[in-house]
Amino acid sequence: MERGGHLESIWQTEVKHYGQENINSIPDSDILIVGAGITGITTALMLQKKGFKCILVEAGNMGYGSTGGSTAHINNYFETPYYKVIKTYGLDSGKLLAKAAREASDIIKDNINIYQIYCDYAIRNGYLFSLDERQDDELQNIIEGNHLVGIDAIETNTNPFRIPSVRVIEIHNQAQFHPLRYLRILLKEFVHSGGMFLENCSVTSSIVENTIIVADSSKGPINCKYLIYANNTPPGDSILNKYITPYIRFAMALKLKNGYYPEAMAYDMFEPHHSYRSHTLDENDFLIAGGEDNIADSLNNSNKSFEKLYKNLKLYFDIEEIVYKWKTKLYKSKDGLPYIGYLPGNHQNVFCAIGYGGDDIILGTVAAIVICDIITSGNSKYEQLFSPERILKH
Repeated sequence: MERGGHLESIWQTEVKHYGQENINSIPDSDILIVGAGITGITTALMLQKKGFKCILVEAGNMGYGSTGGSTAHINNYFETPYYKVIKTYGLDSGKLLAKAAREASDIIKDNINIYQIYCDYAIRNGYLFSLDERQDDELQNIIEGNHLVGIDAIETNTNPFRIPSVRVIEIHNQAQFHPLRYLRILLKEFVHSGGMFLENCSVTSSIVENTIIVADSSKGPINCKYLIYANNTPPGDSILNKYITPYIRFAMALKLKNGYYPEAMAYDMFEPHHSYRSHTLDENDFLIAGGEDNIADSLNNSNKSFEKLYKNLKLYFDIEEIVYKWKTKLYKSKDGLPYIGYLPGNHQNVFCAIGYGGDDIILGTVAAIVICDIITSGNSKYEQLFSPERILKH
């Protein structure tokens, strides 16, 4: 199964299937996790290591969804900036979000060290830049919000991507990696720890029978005590469907004539914004750019969005070749924070993790932290911040 019908991301050309053998029967489990992206695999490994018997299922193949289509930035700042979170939920919530980002970033780095994962992980400085007066006002708000939550944003005279800018800020100690090389090893460790992984297995619904959750899957019923939907969209007619909007984001990996690939990550202040970073894959250098988000239901011609992205890139870069281009579906919540926790309207042991926008790498890891804490200890310090039940209060 390929991304977007025929467009593969730069990551998916190498890593497609995990290769686990077919399983004749599906045993009962403590926990069923639906979706083998960064949320599902990280959560499955964490819970399996805690002593739970876990089954992980994926309707396509590993990383087929938003993780495989990500531009793979590991940031401690988000598309919904801290000043907006503070305005809506208060300074303490903004600080808690920053703490969650730091913890998730540390978990990714720790996993890479513990399991010796060769996934092109690299520390990079992040740059945000404005191109006009309106964008500069937004950048000023972002600077002030970052400072309030303890993230230094340093003004600099240099845009490493040589894009003429009104103002540029630098945020240290961000990171990037090859997301599927990372997930492949986590998935391997999950299976070696006793977990079960099923590809090409979709889950459409669930019922409760005598306190046991019975999930209806394409490979037969699966009995479990806990069910985690880690696949971007809640099942069926969940009330959460009214509070998320699907978008399509477009991305390209380019070769440049001048061979200049800065070791940095950058974002403009357009709405939707564009992102830029370099990546060396098997000794070949690429500029990876993403943007031009469109509401999925209103998108009629993907070619126009790719053309618009390419036109923007041509303004600043001497392009030799488009080597990869792809699109991925994102889901954005109404308030800019993801919905992580108990799934409203379902059995108390059914969880969801959705609404990351374009921050899937870091928020997918945050979701694993939150859900693992709730299942193992009954609560999480981040539980209220991300609780899906906040939709019932607003």
